[in-house]
Amino acid sequence: MDILIAIVYIILFLILMVFVFSIGMLKPFMPKKEIALVLVVAFIIGSIGGAFFLEPLYQEFPAFAGEFEKNVPGNEETLYLDLSSATNIGDLKQNLSQIDGFKSFNETGITFFMWSFNDQELAYFNDVIGNIDSHYGNYTVDPSGKININLEPGYNSNSALQSFSNWYKLVYGDSIAYAQIHAKLVVSSSSLDKFENALLERGIVANHIDGPVQNVINQTNSSMLSYNQFVAVSGVVGVIVSIIGIYFDNVIVGWRKFKKFIKR
Repeated sequence: MDILIAIVYIILFLILMVFVFSIGMLKPFMPKKEIALVLVVAFIIGSIGGAFFLEPLYQEFPAFAGEFEKNVPGNEETLYLDLSSATNIGDLKQNLSQIDGFKSFNETGITFFMWSFNDQELAYFNDVIGNIDSHYGNYTVDPSGKININLEPGYNSNSALQSFSNWYKLVYGDSIAYAQIHAKLVVSSSSLDKFENALLERGIVANHIDGPVQNVINQTNSSMLSYNQFVAVSGVVGVIVSIIGIYFDNVIVGWRKFKKFIKR
């Protein structure tokens, strides 16, 4: 959120609190039984102010906390990407490597989506996958037809896809229409926004991010109040301000007496 907009929201909320305070100061001119009504009105005004002016700022707090962590030297973020097999991985890696803050880009695995396997097919795929390519690492075969294959470090996904495609065509006489490539991008925390924007321009969004910045954001999010709780707290603030206004005259008189006592 723009800093100017944030300042305007805070000023508007303070104006509401001044209004609530002013209502409280009208106590000498209203019956005692109406003081409860003043507190109710103060709670409603405080809640409305919190919902419309403070809550949007409150939601920005995790990102604000993350900005501090981005500036810590040496911090790195790891972005986990799921890419279409139609993606030009070499071109993507080259473009990303030219951005300041680039650390590494590695293709970690591939996923194929087949048909639902019966028990015989499931056993067959579990037996044969490891023999298709010696650079395949651990793999899992799900009865739904999803096959996840981890790649050995340094092995490129294009070769891995070609190996599977050649085997599949040889056995089933057909071509693989679609596969998913998994990659891991490591960048400097201070440059995280640049890489997210560069990926977004290609229609790519990281499915998961690990690192100091994301950890701070996640921790802050987990400790924050819910929307209803925050609005209720804002209402309580309005009540407190109203009470200060109600007893403001007594506070001033007491302060003056205190100052006279100190002087004596």
